[in-house]
Amino acid sequence: MRRKAGLVLLALAVFFAALSPLLRWYAFPRLAKIPANQYQDMVLEAKDATLLDYGTMQARKVSKVTIVQTLKGNVEESDRIEKTAGRDVVVWDGLSYVQGPDGKMVSKVSERYIFDAHTQEPVHATGEAVDGDPVRRQGIEFKWPFLTEKRDYEYFDAQTRTSAPIHYRGTRTFRGLKVYYFEQTVPWTRVAFPKVMPVEGVTPESVAGTGTTRWYTTVRRFWVEPVTGAPVYGEEIHREELRGGTLLGGRAKVTAFAGHVKMREDYIEHTVALVKSNRTLVLLLTSYLPWGFLALAALLLALALWLEARGRRPAGPAPAPAADPEPVTA
Repeated sequence: MRRKAGLVLLALAVFFAALSPLLRWYAFPRLAKIPANQYQDMVLEAKDATLLDYGTMQARKVSKVTIVQTLKGNVEESDRIEKTAGRDVVVWDGLSYVQGPDGKMVSKVSERYIFDAHTQEPVHATGEAVDGDPVRRQGIEFKWPFLTEKRDYEYFDAQTRTSAPIHYRGTRTFRGLKVYYFEQTVPWTRVAFPKVMPVEGVTPESVAGTGTTRWYTTVRRFWVEPVTGAPVYGEEIHREELRGGTLLGGRAKVTAFAGHVKMREDYIEHTVALVKSNRTLVLLLTSYLPWGFLALAALLLALALWLEARGRRPAGPAPAPAADPEPVTA
């Protein structure tokens, strides 16, 4: 019985020892992915900002500018692209809606972001666009890969339609989470006017006809939880200017928007709570279960060897044969 039990324990030890690296290096890359139907929204604010009044074409101080960003998974498009891409694909239809303190629209820019559900690498397919203009992304946007590394990444900027390095600047602690801090500076760059303008009847073409151009710069900052690759906080020091042309009445430039854009507090709390729960799921596949299976395999092996050792232990000395009975004499 001991030998049979030892063999069973030995087989289980081999099974769990093999399952440990299989779970980490085979199952995890295939199981960890962004769901195709995910929906999320985010509200950011720039308090005490500068905003252009398009009625007077004068920059003025305002109490607050609000940016609402939404990302909605497009399952139908994901299924369509997966048929030719040969991998799991996520399609996010995004919208960045900017409004002034009076609630009126300042700008509205749509975006379609197509990427690999496992690695977050861009997938180039028909429909990839920013504000209706076809683009071909390089690098990441919105989310870092699972198990983010301490290095620079290429990050796509929707305003310039180009990618540039976003630099790893160190490890920090944010709301009880270990995070990697990344920063990117986009220098002054001429960018397109939004397709939807804040003044009725005014179009990008009509503004361009005046010779006025739009310029933009920003310092982009992200605090990224490295296990999930999800930013738990982000902000931008953002500036936009209109330059030259007859629209400015002889002025060289005017500020269209300037402000320090930050996530609203309630969305920070919600994001941190969500990332903490998802972090546990990722750690189960990458750390807790693989290491747990290795420890269990070691314990089972030790038990198997112990039972085998007990089964092979030499028996005690044989009992002495009984003495012949003495003959009975009268």
